[in-house]
Formats: sequence, structure tokens, C-alpha cells
Amino acid sequence: MDREVIVFKDVWVSYDGLHILKEINLVVKDHDFLGVIGPNGGGKSTLLKTILGLVKPTKGEIKVFGDTPHNSRKDVGYVPQYSLFDPNFPITVWDVVLMGRMGHTGLLKRYSEKDKKAALDALKTVEMLEYRDWQIGSLSGGQQQRVFIARAVVGDPKLLLLDEPTTGIDTVMRDEFYEMLEKLKAKMAIVMVSHDIGAVSVLVDKIACLNHTLYYHNSKELTPEDLDAAYQCPVDLIAHGVPHRVLKKH
Repeated sequence: MDREVIVFKDVWVSYDGLHILKEINLVVKDHDFLGVIGPNGGGKSTLLKTILGLVKPTKGEIKVFGDTPHNSRKDVGYVPQYSLFDPNFPITVWDVVLMGRMGHTGLLKRYSEKDKKAALDALKTVEMLEYRDWQIGSLSGGQQQRVFIARAVVGDPKLLLLDEPTTGIDTVMRDEFYEMLEKLKAKMAIVMVSHDIGAVSVLVDKIACLNHTLYYHNSKELTPEDLDAAYQCPVDLIAHGVPHRVLKKH
């Protein structure tokens, strides 16, 4: 029986009296691949940060691997929507990936042979080993995202969180990126926030729609009523790209 990786029970998150997440109930299990869609400002990034323990709920309970999000962070890999770095800073792909091992080595310790092997394996997984000595700023957007994925998985997480991972990536690189995620989901649970609704509906095992409230049926099915309520516009407008791009009509 698959264990429960993430459990939300009646979770609310508020900032300055404004409810960002309302009454969230959610269970994600081992090897689930959950896609989260929804309009801008609907709380998708906040949901991921709550799983990481970076945001604390105003009300309700969250468990990650049966413990608090803070205590479970070592088992979670995270790729934020925007990885801020100076493209001219002289750091190589290899060094960027090794940074993901700091949770195992500590800030001031040398990297062990185990750390280096993990970095090699991670770069092989994302098919970026041949670029190990390249400066990170010299890579394309899609290649950089692969490196950031490698940094996220080098610590051997059991859960991978992705916040809009295909932003700024061209169509060819996006397809290759999704193929890579297909391989990764055999090793870990994945929660991916995305605006690419058409791709999400094909790629993931389960899908949820979030607009402060979560619309989720523990499957790939979302009803037209769910989508209408979440996006607050008719379903046929969503299907034609307003406010998002692609959704097969139910």
C-alpha cells in the first residue's frame, strides 16, 4: 500500500486578513504525479511553499511524510518558478548541482565521493552530463531548467515540487522536459504547478484546480463546473485560451 506523502486537513493560509488558501484537503501518495492548474493569484505557489514549510497555515494541519513540513524538508526537492542568479557569475553546472547536496554535507564541509557520484547520476538523469563544466549562464533556458532539476533531485528526494517549470522554454525543449519527468515519477512523487493545461492533462496521473479553494477528485477528472467555479468564466473560454492556453473540452 502506497504511503501518504502529503496530507492537508482543512488548511487555511491568510495574509493580512486575506484568505490565500481556503479549507484545503488533499492527499498525495508515493509515486503520484499531481498537476495543479488555476488562475494567476489563486494560491498555487503558496500551496507549494506551505508543503515546504516556508509558509505556515493560519488554520488546519499539514503532514509531509508523516511529520511537519520543516522536519521533512530534506526529503523534498523544489524548483521555484524563477531561479534568480547572476548569469555572469562564474559558476559551473557541476557546482550548481553539487549545491543540492549541502543538506547532506553542511555548508563548510567538503563534498564526498558519494556526493560527487550523486551529482553525476543527477546530471545523467536530466541528460546534461556533457555540460558539467559549462558556466550556468551560458546555457539556454531549457538547459538551465534541467540543471535546476538536477540540483533538486541530487539529494535523492522522495517528493519533487515544480512551480511553472516550463516558463520560458521553447516547444521542443518543453516536450523533452516532460519526457524527463516521466522517468522521474518512477522514483518519487511529483507535484507540478503549471499553466500548460493541455500538457498537464496528458502528463500527470491526477489533476487539481486551485483558485484559493481546491477542486480535486483524486483523479485526472475535473468537471466543467469545477473549472467554471475556479476560473470564473465559461469552460469554452478556458478551452480557447482565455485566460489560459489549452484544455480539451469535456
